[in-house]
Amino acid sequence: MSTALPERDGRAVVVTLDRREGPFGEVVLRQRGPHFEIIANGCFLMDTADGRSERLLIQAALDELDRTGTTVERPSVLIGGLGVGFSLAYAVAEPRWGRIAIVERETAIIDWHRTGPLGAFSGGALEDERVAVLHTDLLEYLAAADGERYHALCLDIDNGPDWTVTDSNAGLYGADGLAVLWHRLQPGGVLAMWSAQPSPDFEEALRAAGFSDVVTHEIPVARGVPDVVHLARRPG
Repeated sequence: MSTALPERDGRAVVVTLDRREGPFGEVVLRQRGPHFEIIANGCFLMDTADGRSERLLIQAALDELDRTGTTVERPSVLIGGLGVGFSLAYAVAEPRWGRIAIVERETAIIDWHRTGPLGAFSGGALEDERVAVLHTDLLEYLAAADGERYHALCLDIDNGPDWTVTDSNAGLYGADGLAVLWHRLQPGGVLAMWSAQPSPDFEEALRAAGFSDVVTHEIPVARGVPDVVHLARRPG
């Protein structure tokens, strides 16, 4: 990892720990006081200050499977985006999950978990026998014609439907992208998507795509609009 001289942002000391150029642009790992943050193409993506919404992404999907009476003993889950590792660690801590696939396209982020400081937040989850690390672009993986179907899709790859850091991710939230997600779910399967803000338009898009039981869980944040998890189900 590269290092840089610290700078101050208010009272917090900010240190750039690693900076890499990849096929999708620049990704940066910074430490701000006791917390770590990921910056993608100059835009803040996520940090380790508060993992409530990332954990809710997983828990809400499992609760919905329970609510609808799935008969699968150990459902499979696909997590889109490794990020700072909160979602994956939370899934691995739940023995009811079976196969846990994690899709991450950025080599740097995988490295920061395997050999860097983010490993403290994923807690060795990458080594769990149920976990398969899929080092690829999520949209390309989902679009594969012979792709695996999952009982839950838990996606946290950008800021949400109304503002994406990576332009290509916008297609995931439109009609074509939602059709792909529909086909990647088992009948009765659950879709959970994180967003940096509520989006009534996206709720309507989910219903128009044929999803049922569309709800939005809000997670209050220190400042600004709440984070949310959009939840929907493919009818059985």
